[in-house]
Amino acid sequence: MKIAHLLFLTAVAVFLAACAGLVPQHTAPGVTVDLVPRGYYSRARLRPMTPRYITIHATENFSRGGNARADAQMLKTGALKGRKNAIGYVSWHFTVDDHSTYQSLPTNERGEHADYDGMGNRSSIGIEMCENRGNDRARTIDRTARLAAWLMKEHGIPLSNVVPHMHWRMIRHSDGRDLGHKKCPHFLLDGGRLGAKWAAFQAKVAAYRRAM
Repeated sequence: MKIAHLLFLTAVAVFLAACAGLVPQHTAPGVTVDLVPRGYYSRARLRPMTPRYITIHATENFSRGGNARADAQMLKTGALKGRKNAIGYVSWHFTVDDHSTYQSLPTNERGEHADYDGMGNRSSIGIEMCENRGNDRARTIDRTARLAAWLMKEHGIPLSNVVPHMHWRMIRHSDGRDLGHKKCPHFLLDGGRLGAKWAAFQAKVAAYRRAM
């Protein structure tokens, strides 16, 4: 009876933690989970998602303090407003710098990072790469490739569905204005287009995926 009672209490604790959004079912190695609190800001409404894509971004935050932890804190406290999108806040799933990775949303919940009401937001995991002064870009790209490979394996996502933000056409939620394709992540593009830099990143992701 005591064993059964302990098992029951353990199951209840796991269930409550999941409901609170404290711990995702699976966490990528080396990731700090620091989720936006459920019921607040970009998670004010539960918006389930089945991830089919991974979207790669660059933060374009060049301040010295704009590292992964700082960006995650801005998401967690609702500091990044998105007044022209569906939820009123900007949000994405992971932020990566040269030494750390933070997770802000569960991978089965929709973010607001790619294309307002399009498939980019409704079906993709968003990864932002930091660009703060002093951050090592090559290491950040490498860590992002490792994370993307892990997410591919975890969710059965093919390499062809690992895409740059530029892949998605942005039709603004508030007024339907066509904003076109954002040239992002700019440092993985060649003259604003897909080329050798993006191909090299995809090759790095593929190599990490094969090694798993």
